[in-house]
Amino acid sequence: MKTAMAAAAGRMAATTAGAQEADYPIKIEVLHSLSGTMAISETTLKDTVLMLVEQQNETGGLLGCELEAVVVDPASDWPLFADKARELLTVHEVDVSFGNWTSASRNSVLPVLEELDGLQFHPVHYQGEES
Repeated sequence: MKTAMAAAAGRMAATTAGAQEADYPIKIEVLHSLSGTMAISETTLKDTVLMLVEQQNETGGLLGCELEAVVVDPASDWPLFADKARELLTVHEVDVSFGNWTSASRNSVLPVLEELDGLQFHPVHYQGEES
């Protein structure tokens, strides 16, 4: 995970190193269920991330870069979380992920994050004997 943070920070710093404003958006993966059994809880989390992205962009973005949310719906299907995370990291080249409300979705995505050196923040402060 330290490598992922360093890589993301390096990409962001490289885009702000020049005198002109960076054209590179910082892509934020939003990986919450918008349908299925968990939609009632996770739709609000998606809306919160989108609101925060909008507010941050109104104040100039982050390190001179605009934030861009990439929203997907893993549909409360735990294996689909891993597939969507892989797609977003490899195809859409997201810089960071916010998502995985449930232990099952987090455990599904964790091997993908470790394999691809991804960085994720999830909204639960305590996760099954892990903090």
